[in-house]
Amino acid sequence: MTKAELISVISERADLNKAQAKLALEVILDSVTGSLKDGVEVRLVGFGSFIPVSRPAGMARNPRTGMSVKRAASKSARFRMGEGLKKALN
Repeated sequence: MTKAELISVISERADLNKAQAKLALEVILDSVTGSLKDGVEVRLVGFGSFIPVSRPAGMARNPRTGMSVKRAASKSARFRMGEGLKKALN
Protein backbone atom coordinates (compact mmCIF):
# COMPACT_ATOMS: atom_id res chain seq x y z
CA MET A 1 0.00 0.00 0.00
CA THR A 2 1.36 3.40 -0.97
CA LYS A 3 0.98 6.65 0.93
CA ALA A 4 -1.63 7.83 -1.60
CA GLU A 5 -3.63 4.62 -1.17
CA LEU A 6 -3.44 4.98 2.62
CA ILE A 7 -4.72 8.56 2.36
CA SER A 8 -7.66 7.34 0.27
CA VAL A 9 -8.53 4.65 2.84
CA ILE A 10 -8.33 7.15 5.72
CA SER A 11 -10.48 9.59 3.74
CA GLU A 12 -13.18 7.00 3.09
CA ARG A 13 -13.28 5.38 6.54
CA ALA A 14 -13.03 8.57 8.60
CA ASP A 15 -15.39 10.56 6.35
CA LEU A 16 -12.75 13.22 5.66
CA ASN A 17 -11.78 14.87 2.42
CA LYS A 18 -8.41 13.84 0.98
CA ALA A 19 -6.67 17.05 2.11
CA GLN A 20 -7.74 16.44 5.71
CA ALA A 21 -6.73 12.78 5.54
CA LYS A 22 -3.33 13.73 4.10
CA LEU A 23 -2.79 16.28 6.88
CA ALA A 24 -3.79 13.74 9.56
CA LEU A 25 -1.35 11.15 8.17
CA GLU A 26 1.47 13.69 7.89
CA VAL A 27 0.93 14.81 11.50
CA ILE A 28 1.08 11.19 12.69
CA LEU A 29 4.23 10.44 10.69
CA ASP A 30 5.91 13.67 11.83
CA SER A 31 5.08 12.89 15.46
CA VAL A 32 6.49 9.36 15.23
CA THR A 33 9.61 10.63 13.43
CA GLY A 34 10.15 13.39 15.99
CA SER A 35 9.81 11.00 18.92
CA LEU A 36 12.24 8.50 17.40
CA LYS A 37 14.69 11.30 16.61
CA ASP A 38 14.57 12.33 20.28
CA GLY A 39 15.25 8.72 21.30
CA VAL A 40 11.73 8.04 22.59
CA GLU A 41 9.96 4.76 21.86
CA VAL A 42 6.52 5.00 20.21
CA ARG A 43 4.02 2.38 21.44
CA LEU A 44 0.74 1.76 19.66
CA VAL A 45 -1.03 -0.77 21.88
CA GLY A 46 -2.34 -3.69 19.84
CA PHE A 47 -0.32 -2.68 16.78
CA GLY A 48 3.33 -2.52 17.83
CA SER A 49 6.24 -0.38 18.94
CA PHE A 50 8.79 1.68 17.04
CA ILE A 51 12.08 1.55 18.92
CA PRO A 52 14.98 3.97 18.30
CA VAL A 53 18.38 2.29 17.87
CA SER A 54 21.80 3.93 17.81
CA ARG A 55 24.72 2.22 16.10
CA PRO A 56 28.19 3.34 17.12
CA ALA A 57 30.91 4.09 14.59
CA GLY A 58 33.12 1.18 13.74
CA MET A 59 34.79 -0.84 11.05
CA ALA A 60 32.93 -2.69 8.31
CA ARG A 61 34.06 -4.85 5.43
CA ASN A 62 33.26 -4.22 1.78
CA PRO A 63 31.98 -7.63 0.60
CA ARG A 64 33.03 -6.98 -3.00
CA THR A 65 36.66 -6.04 -2.35
CA GLY A 66 37.19 -7.44 1.15
CA MET A 67 38.73 -4.14 2.30
CA SER A 68 37.91 -2.68 5.71
CA VAL A 69 36.21 0.71 5.75
CA LYS A 70 35.14 3.05 8.53
CA ARG A 71 31.42 3.16 9.22
CA ALA A 72 29.95 6.33 10.69
CA ALA A 73 27.64 6.27 13.71
CA SER A 74 23.99 6.19 12.72
CA LYS A 75 20.47 6.11 14.10
CA SER A 76 17.80 3.70 12.98
CA ALA A 77 14.44 2.37 14.14
CA ARG A 78 13.12 -1.10 14.68
CA PHE A 79 9.51 -2.27 14.75
CA ARG A 80 8.26 -4.82 17.25
CA MET A 81 4.88 -6.30 16.35
CA GLY A 82 2.11 -6.14 18.95
CA GLU A 83 -0.17 -9.02 19.92
CA GLY A 84 -3.22 -7.58 18.13
CA LEU A 85 -1.38 -7.30 14.81
CA LYS A 86 0.20 -10.72 15.27
CA LYS A 87 -3.22 -12.32 15.83
CA ALA A 88 -4.72 -10.48 12.85
CA LEU A 89 -1.99 -11.79 10.55
CA ASN A 90 -2.16 -15.40 11.72
